[in-house]
Amino acid sequence: MDRAPPRGSPRDAVGQRWLAVFAFQAVLSAAASALHLVASPRGRRYPLLGVPAGLLLALHPLLACAATGLLALALLLTASPHPRPPPLRRRALATAPLAAAGALSVAAAAAILPEGAGWAAVAGLGFRGVVLGAVFAAHYFGRRRWLLQFPVVQRPLFYGLKMGLLPSGKRALKVSLQAFCLSFALILLLPQQFRIGGSIGSQILTQISIFIVTAGVSCCLEISHHFVQVVHTRRCSFAPPQSTAAAETNPTEFILETLEQSDPRSLIQYLAYQDLCAVSECNLEPWRRAAFFEESGETYKRIVTACLKPLEGFSSKIAQALEEYEPDNISQQYILFSAFDDSQICTWCARALAGLTARSRQEDRYGVAQLTGCNAAVMTTLLSSLVAIEACLGKKTNPLPMHLGPENIRLAHFSTVRRPTGTAIASTEGGLHKKAYAMADVLRTSVYQIVSAFIDDLRANAKPASLEKNWISEGRKPIYGSQAVLVQKLSLFIEYRAV
Repeated sequence: MDRAPPRGSPRDAVGQRWLAVFAFQAVLSAAASALHLVASPRGRRYPLLGVPAGLLLALHPLLACAATGLLALALLLTASPHPRPPPLRRRALATAPLAAAGALSVAAAAAILPEGAGWAAVAGLGFRGVVLGAVFAAHYFGRRRWLLQFPVVQRPLFYGLKMGLLPSGKRALKVSLQAFCLSFALILLLPQQFRIGGSIGSQILTQISIFIVTAGVSCCLEISHHFVQVVHTRRCSFAPPQSTAAAETNPTEFILETLEQSDPRSLIQYLAYQDLCAVSECNLEPWRRAAFFEESGETYKRIVTACLKPLEGFSSKIAQALEEYEPDNISQQYILFSAFDDSQICTWCARALAGLTARSRQEDRYGVAQLTGCNAAVMTTLLSSLVAIEACLGKKTNPLPMHLGPENIRLAHFSTVRRPTGTAIASTEGGLHKKAYAMADVLRTSVYQIVSAFIDDLRANAKPASLEKNWISEGRKPIYGSQAVLVQKLSLFIEYRAV
């Protein structure tokens, strides 16, 4: 776990991680250069190049360092936790540094060329590096590898790096094979001087050496990409050290500032929600969670408001898409898909709200969660979001007759039959049903967590009027579904019948 700086701009936390990425790539580049110097053949002369072989070897660290900077620039331009693809202009802008990095890395190994090679052969070697960079860029953007995927379980840095070495090696071998075959075919289209001459045996040995260099460069690219994934998805603590004065006076200032003022869908915002979810659920830093329940209740309201906002936006987009949904309506499909773009943040928000609400049963000494109306707002938003997703999955959301009590609801069952006139939208749209089912499970688990903490109070006041008064927000209409639907849904959770 990293610690964000308690002072200065919130972007400093992300900036420190990029500095760590640059340092790691510099070390990796130096190690690759040392390995190249040890394995390079000695005693060769290159009369057509007009430079001694020692100079070619000495240029390798400089060219490798320049390639490292270009690779870092490409990753900096495109790496993002939000699943929406980068703009086409930015992707094109990032492909150029990747191709240049490949050209410099492969051309830096000019010492593997035969003694009769000239500058045209070095240029041909650089062209093969360009192809390698282009193939890596095609995999990087085509397979959405620019997306920062946060792990479910946070592991130590070294263990996280070790876990990805074998998959990175397999991907590197695959990319290098594709790049080598494609570049070998394309270089035949170039003039004769760009090709490598010599005897058949010499050409075979040179091609083997080029493939080894290509595989090495590809492995460095994959390891660098894996390091970016591991470093940027680690939890960052948005709090001052516990022994400082800031931890005693206002320990929640930094996380509140980041949640409220950071750019939407930025990496720093994702890290703040991830940290909030960890503090709410776990006992790693109980003193920070205790600070949320301070006497005035203002901090708790700001935390809950920051978490409700993404969930309310999520429900609003689904409700907008479900209004007279037509499969051929591109705008409605775009709205529905865009709603699930923020599923990672919504997941953290739902888990954080459930954790704080459940913990308030024992840790809220001043009763701010109940007195400020946050418990009702949290339950209303979670149930409304769940009903909206279930509508996407084709479940009916019409309320049952009012004469049915909670003990009879399970007999009438909250129908899961698909609408005859509607559609199970999430099941018909490719790739969307998995996100919908996963999000529904998160919301259902969150509601059950709250219900389990307050089960005695809920069962003692299980009448619909009491549930609506204490657990459903009064005075405002739910974003999706009616209050009657939410009350009946909550009754199913109380009976542990919500599926």
